Amino acid sequence: MKLVILAGGLSPERNVSLSSGCKVCAALRERGHQAALIDLYLGTAEDPAALFDAPIPEELTRIGRQAPDLAAVQAARRSGGIGQFGPGVLELCRLADVVFLGLHGACGEDGRVQAAFDLLGIPYTGAGHLGSAIAMDKDLTKRVVAPLGVQTPKWELIRYTAEDIPALTARLELPCVVKPVASGSSIGVSIVREREELPAALEDGLSCGGVCVIEQYIAGREIQVGILEDRALPSIEIIPKEGFYDYENKYQPGAAEEICPAPIPEEWEKRLGEAALTVFHALGLSVYSRADFIVTEDGAPWFLEINTLPGMTPTSLLPQEAAAVGIGYGELCERIINASLKAREAGT
Repeated sequence: MKLVILAGGLSPERNVSLSSGCKVCAALRERGHQAALIDLYLGTAEDPAALFDAPIPEELTRIGRQAPDLAAVQAARRSGGIGQFGPGVLELCRLADVVFLGLHGACGEDGRVQAAFDLLGIPYTGAGHLGSAIAMDKDLTKRVVAPLGVQTPKWELIRYTAEDIPALTARLELPCVVKPVASGSSIGVSIVREREELPAALEDGLSCGGVCVIEQYIAGREIQVGILEDRALPSIEIIPKEGFYDYENKYQPGAAEEICPAPIPEEWEKRLGEAALTVFHALGLSVYSRADFIVTEDGAPWFLEINTLPGMTPTSLLPQEAAAVGIGYGELCERIINASLKAREAGT
């Protein structure tokens, strides 16, 4: 097949996305496909078709400890302009049998790229535009799934400015988790146990747009469940060596212990899989995803959020879960592609 891997973009998660895209591109070439990697935002100044033969930049596979400087990325786009699609991107995508979305974060997982491709008739991987948009919004996701019996921490959506921080600091219940409503990779997320920690946490949230979910803190084990082709994969437990599973702990090798399958009773595993599938179906998702939970000592799963384009980096969780049931990385990529083509044909 002729495949385009779309990665990068103008998102705080662009470096994660580029690492995912490089690995996907290499795996698909190894399996005999024509595959081209392109950055959604920067595009290419060359003939887009030449990218099918271009080498994969090794430096893009490495993820730094900090999120990228997006102002520098904007300055690097020679074509200028305010659009998200860089030069040559749509021309290249139109050449593909399917576009593999290696995007993460805003303008990638939020349904806008998917909606544009639907209008242009370009097949792509993963969930459709509506489910992607809802799943990206942590508040909307909770509003949809909470009435269905999926246990989720209490939450409040806040829109605020710097002037509101003192009043919020005085009234919010602790302990809590401050989360930007539409961000991923734990960027801007803070666990707050003491009131004097709240102003800094709210400042971090403000830097991500000033629309946050304030979530009840639930103590327990962090366990995540992948979905592939309407089936739950074995769960994976995350044990950070320091702090919580933040951006650095997610992408620096050795920063967290990841155990798959998670060492939990069979009944707990069943409940996690059922909860993940309930969320998946309620949001109208398709093909694959990864749901995040906290499991308390009594085995109760508390749903946090769901990711419609899970990472495919060398340290990502979904490939580890797939490997636990005998699905290698290259096969996983091909299964995502084939299931996505069926989903697009079905209009989902």
